[in-house]
Amino acid sequence: MINPTRREWLAATPAALSLSALALSNASAHNIDRPADEPFGYCLNTSTIMGQKLPLAEIVEIAAKAGYHAIEPWIGELEAHEKAGKSLADLGKKIKDLGLTVESAIGFAEWAVDDEAKRMKGLEQMRRDMAKVRALGGTRIAAPPSGATDQTDLDLRKVAERYRKILEIGDTIGVVPQVEVWGFSKSLNRLGEVAMVAIESGSASACILADVYHLYRGGSDFAGVTLLNGNALKVLHMNDYPASPPRAEITDAQRVYPGDGVAPLGKLLRDLQSIGFRGYLSLEVFNRDYWKQDALTVARTGLEKMRTSVKAAMHK
Repeated sequence: MINPTRREWLAATPAALSLSALALSNASAHNIDRPADEPFGYCLNTSTIMGQKLPLAEIVEIAAKAGYHAIEPWIGELEAHEKAGKSLADLGKKIKDLGLTVESAIGFAEWAVDDEAKRMKGLEQMRRDMAKVRALGGTRIAAPPSGATDQTDLDLRKVAERYRKILEIGDTIGVVPQVEVWGFSKSLNRLGEVAMVAIESGSASACILADVYHLYRGGSDFAGVTLLNGNALKVLHMNDYPASPPRAEITDAQRVYPGDGVAPLGKLLRDLQSIGFRGYLSLEVFNRDYWKQDALTVARTGLEKMRTSVKAAMHK
């Protein structure tokens, strides 16, 4: 992993303090009248009920019935939908008719790796994935450091150049890749590293995808979000984590509903509101106990707990 000198970090400080260059209009998130105690939109990441093995069309119906504003599907689900002979465009129309939007999608293209052959394949995969997201009516896709998670010497400046490349691909399709924090990775596992990549990409379309669990798992201080402009974030993965096991041992499967763990959600939510974030909190948990339960019950419970956490934070 590259270790920037103190001088390099100081040189980047003005940009880091505002990230104003990362602003991208988000009509669906910013032009909605919301109550003061609920300034964010609510999204269902489909991983939350992935264990029930439901078709994507049914998950969409559950999200709408539970009361969400949006969904965040996985590329594998879009592929399964097409393999079943169904149209993503038709499903996109159904999503719109149900009053939902597709605020993000989860993909794993290897766009950041050093190996050029793998990276070229990753760029083509990203292009295909973006096209699927666009066909569904979506406008963003996750861009995690897939394929580079075990690498400790990844040059973040090169990663920034590679991020710009997928941003340019996205500009032609109409889908924005969000450089994502992965706490368990040895690359891009901290908010500051991801912010550097976004800033150094030099693109006004750049944005960051953060996650409560991953910020904790990677060792980032949650207060770091106060150095961002709210427009640098469009979606934040919402969840919580227990006090045990310790940070170094906790896994995705141990995420819990917001408010059921020890994450400093109140302060984080207030900080997000103070920096002007008006995007979507996307419930993303992989809890195997939840996967054994009725999918609609899980979706409703997760939304209720998100709302409770937000209202409590705003009223403090």
